[in-house]
Amino acid sequence: MMPRVSGVWKSNGHRGLPNHGTTTSFLKHQRHESHIASYWHWKKPFSLLVATSMFLFLLVLCLFVLPAPSMDISENAEVGLQALLKEGLQGLPLQQASNALRAEKEEVHLERKSTEWHPKPDHFTLFNLSSATPSNPLNLTNGIRIYVYDLPTKFNDDWLVDERCSNQLFASEVAIHKILMNSPIRTFNPYDADFFFMPVYVSCKFSSKTGFPWLGHAPTLMEAAVNHVSTEMEFWNRSGGRDHVFVAAHDYGACFHSLETEAIAHGIPVFMQNSIILQTFGVEGFHPCQIAEHIQIPPYISPSKALSYVTEPPEQQRRNIFAYFRGKMEINPKNVSGLIYSRGIRTVLYKRFSRNRRFFLKRHRAENYQLEMLRSTFCLCPLGWAPWSPRIVESVTFGCVPVIIADNIALPYSHVVDWSAISLTVREHDVPKLYKILLNVAATNLTTIQKNLWKDENRRALLFTDPLVHGDATWHIFDRLSTRLERSHVMR
Repeated sequence: MMPRVSGVWKSNGHRGLPNHGTTTSFLKHQRHESHIASYWHWKKPFSLLVATSMFLFLLVLCLFVLPAPSMDISENAEVGLQALLKEGLQGLPLQQASNALRAEKEEVHLERKSTEWHPKPDHFTLFNLSSATPSNPLNLTNGIRIYVYDLPTKFNDDWLVDERCSNQLFASEVAIHKILMNSPIRTFNPYDADFFFMPVYVSCKFSSKTGFPWLGHAPTLMEAAVNHVSTEMEFWNRSGGRDHVFVAAHDYGACFHSLETEAIAHGIPVFMQNSIILQTFGVEGFHPCQIAEHIQIPPYISPSKALSYVTEPPEQQRRNIFAYFRGKMEINPKNVSGLIYSRGIRTVLYKRFSRNRRFFLKRHRAENYQLEMLRSTFCLCPLGWAPWSPRIVESVTFGCVPVIIADNIALPYSHVVDWSAISLTVREHDVPKLYKILLNVAATNLTTIQKNLWKDENRRALLFTDPLVHGDATWHIFDRLSTRLERSHVMR
């Protein structure tokens, strides 16, 4: 925005003669006014010269240095397009109005090309924009367009008053929405869309007692959002929701419950079963909470915080903690949760290894636990309520070898991340042998695993970086969607 130029500095002028009451006072005042006049006799031309110079400098700055206003012709076209789609073009049906404007919109888009979107340099390699095309600006497997519903703020933005909403392990629902809003594959024309994104934040209602999200309201909130879009627009009903995308980054995905037995009993709401669900939950084989079409995504951790800690390869760092775990561990045998939570694995870990000096096991949270992970060689990642854990992503990011203890777990983006090269998997019944297993790895191929952890493509794929970079967590979501274009066109 061009800065305002204030007016030229000038005197306040004659303010009127005060009532001094005596001749002496009057003469003193006259002499004072005379001095002022004399001062401005030589000062005023100089002030005008300074002001003129400043004006010319600002003019040159605005013409040659400052960027153009952010609202360009293409953005005006998008705004106009939305209005015309709502009212129709000169009385034409919406579909014809859309077709009439599409050619003009594509012409504007060709003018913008790669200049419409420039990610800032980050810790990772950015896109090779030279090979990007207007129809596929992110170099995905196939070019796609995603329409983001403009839902009432009660479904999303209103929840952001609690800062935890955008920082906790389920915050991918916020991150994906934010990144998609600024993505070049976003379309403002729903008739051009291959997929429709439903920005509903269901993980932002926190329990005051535990500090964790409460999911009891989630199905109702999701259903209200579906009712809204199906009433206001035609696209949900057109496909039965098959080309609509939800985020359900909870323990058991769209089953919306932390206990597996309850999650299975509830199941995925019927109205979501035809849609595509982005979820952190995943197991090998059949499970009632993954019967819907889904893409398994990593849990959210803050990219800026994670990347700010690690500055050198893990094999070059001094790591004086052999095996590390901090988190909930039930040690009271009379407490039923000790048998249900983590299938009792964490209780076994504590009882077996809490007195082993090479194991750093703590039952309480700590704000600086990332620094503890940076000092650790092996980071234990046992299942909790669900098989997956944010510790898996944190371990990879911090260069600590993740030791995954969760039978039949499916890991995110296994089509690009070679988990066998960057982690250890220990069967639950082998936990008593854990120390021997870790000693064997430390004596054989530890350095190789640590080098693999440091590879950009592995850490990058697990982080929701903003702005988006090639191969990061959000990019892989878009790429997986691009391979399902045939699905998105069903019943159109």
